[in-house]
Amino acid sequence: MPTAQTMSIDPAETLDARFRAAIASAFPDLPAEAIETHIAANRQPKLGDFQCNAAMPLAKRLGKNPREVASAIVEHLDVSGVAEPIGPGAVAGPGFINIRLLGDALSESLTRMDTDALGVEAPEHPMTVVVDLCGVNLAKQMHVGHLRSTVIGDAVARLYERLGHKVIRQNHVGDWGLPIAMVVQKLIEVQQRGRDLSDLSLDELNTLYRAAQAECKAEKAALALIAKVGGHPKAEAELEMRIADANESMERAKRRLVKLQSGDTESVAAWQRVYDITMGACLATCARLHANVTEDASAGESSYRDELSDVIDDLVRRGIAEEDDGALVVRVDGLKEPCIVRKRDGGYLYATTDLAAIRRRAGTLGAERVVYCVDARQSLHFKQVFAAAHKAGYDRTPQGKTAELFHAAFGNVLGEDNKPLKTRSGENVKLSDLIDEAIERAAKTVAEKNPDLDETERAPIAEAVAIAALKYADLSTDRIKDYVFSFDRMLAFEGDTGPYLLYALVRTKSIFRKAADAGMDLAKVGDAPLLLEEPAERALALALLRYPGLLKAAGENHEPNRMCAYLYGLAGAFSSFFDQCPVLKADTEAHKMSRLRLCGLTARVLEDGLATIGIPTVERM
Repeated sequence: MPTAQTMSIDPAETLDARFRAAIASAFPDLPAEAIETHIAANRQPKLGDFQCNAAMPLAKRLGKNPREVASAIVEHLDVSGVAEPIGPGAVAGPGFINIRLLGDALSESLTRMDTDALGVEAPEHPMTVVVDLCGVNLAKQMHVGHLRSTVIGDAVARLYERLGHKVIRQNHVGDWGLPIAMVVQKLIEVQQRGRDLSDLSLDELNTLYRAAQAECKAEKAALALIAKVGGHPKAEAELEMRIADANESMERAKRRLVKLQSGDTESVAAWQRVYDITMGACLATCARLHANVTEDASAGESSYRDELSDVIDDLVRRGIAEEDDGALVVRVDGLKEPCIVRKRDGGYLYATTDLAAIRRRAGTLGAERVVYCVDARQSLHFKQVFAAAHKAGYDRTPQGKTAELFHAAFGNVLGEDNKPLKTRSGENVKLSDLIDEAIERAAKTVAEKNPDLDETERAPIAEAVAIAALKYADLSTDRIKDYVFSFDRMLAFEGDTGPYLLYALVRTKSIFRKAADAGMDLAKVGDAPLLLEEPAERALALALLRYPGLLKAAGENHEPNRMCAYLYGLAGAFSSFFDQCPVLKADTEAHKMSRLRLCGLTARVLEDGLATIGIPTVERM
């Protein structure tokens, strides 16, 4: 007979297996792929812990009465060692089957989960996973648009790492091409006029970048309009002069690009200065966000510059790419628009670099999975690139496997007006400014809630609260959706927010400080039998047992929001437990130790879950 030992850590997995076997026995002609158990947590705990909702869809398929189908399932069901006996009386409504776990089975599962790994099993065959994240551009400040690519990308990478896979982060920096040559040319011109570049800031560099772009922008459309409808000869002459100047600036930028590509010392030195200033600021901002993005993770477009001509030659030689109206394209099945890999003028595109990147990531780094955390507006681009890479075989690993390519797309950060978040002047909000304001607001809130904290304690707590608020608000949203940015909402200590979860974690830890002050022997807590007698204790235990399966699903589907929803639910289950089940004032020593063990396990799962999505924690608030 099955025993509690055969039960998975997550009871839902065990019940799924038992019900699958019962359905297969009850309806032997049913194909295995058609069996779905629809095991779910019971919305009415007084009726049971779980519910099987398989009878209704099965009845429709089989042309039978749902309650009749449910009764047949129950007749063939074996839940011994796992749940209380299920008889005809357990069938409710149109065919719901209610299930209540055995207390011993629940305690045994929770005991097996209470290890350093928290029930998360290492994969038998760990994968190498490349996560494309952040994606800054040279000479530009990180802005609110980089928040999601950095925060979501880091969370996805951390999820894979927590699941036991080898993760290689790749910050695909926009550091090559004509726009970069424009700013390099401008920087050299400024330097030639005597500007010392040793103290050049990113803000100044960004100003130079904009000036360079403006100087290279020819107002040809305006001139064409004047020629069509007529205009003042002087205005037309001035416009022609500006266009001539813009054309000359563009030619200088193009010549500088050629020098840069050929390794000219002056050009490379100026480019390196632009790179160092930009990446220094970028990595500092990532560190403030507690996002694991380092110099080692940076793999800019410049790192592929020597590979692009080889990619093109290879695609042409093997007939993968073909000429179309002067451009070179790769046609792929299922897409109307081909993937353009070289422009008419011979220039390369983002697609060319991305193909080289896939070839390196799969073929050299050995990635079996590559995840691109890039906004949803690039969906067509990645469909084209992924299809072209597959057609060319660039997604093959050295072992001959086909790497899985995923676009973990995300929506926009919106302002209160439901438009992309901007400053009052209409510019992108700097990410560093956003962090500064979050910390400033959090410091005020922390001071109000705990005025006895001195500044040395308050500052790190305020920073952790601010970063938790920013990141949780972003990660808790279904990533494909837009969300409205609101400091007031995200910094609240109540509701589905980062600060609330930090408070829940601090609450669990404070119980142990009080227990230690009371002279309790906390070394014995980890071996205490788990007595799950009260409904709130059972509910908390069931919430804890979902963790390993939930973490796996969140990682494999690149959905940090699942982890956020789980942690919020766990914090709610703990709050109910804490309110309904006295811990340090429990009736017996056994119940006191059991509940302390539940508190400790809850604290570890909360802390592990928050760390897995990159949210910093604190010991007190």
